[in-house]
Amino acid sequence: MMLKKMALACAVTALITGCASVPMESKEASNKAKLFEVPSQGKAGVYVYRGSGVGAALKKDILIDGKCLGETAPNVFFYDEVAGNQEHTIATESEFSPNEIKLAMQSGLNYFIRQYIKMGAFVGGADLEVVSETDGKNAIRDLEMAKKGTCGD
Repeated sequence: MMLKKMALACAVTALITGCASVPMESKEASNKAKLFEVPSQGKAGVYVYRGSGVGAALKKDILIDGKCLGETAPNVFFYDEVAGNQEHTIATESEFSPNEIKLAMQSGLNYFIRQYIKMGAFVGGADLEVVSETDGKNAIRDLEMAKKGTCGD
């Protein structure tokens, strides 16, 4: 009975708060990023995206090598270039501490990382997973690009 009451309270809260939103890039910039071009000389491309689903009211920071890439909301992606032929750390804020992945990125290649929201003890947490190029491109085609450089406090 208590579990049903908690679930109902969570559902009502989600309906009241609605979906999170973040600053977005222009449609032109978003469409250009969706061409999935080869990164600049000596660079690797990084696409980080979040689809829809659980946690629509939550915004979560994404960091690359400790620097703010941006804050996610449902149905957004980011694109950035990083130094190629190096390991990079991609992190997302979560409930108690950041979750991160380390990935060796080769020059001239694009990498696709999916952020997803998971249930937490008090609020939803976030985690990351590397996905295939095919899966990443298919997911990003239906999303829009958020502006880089704005993270929450």
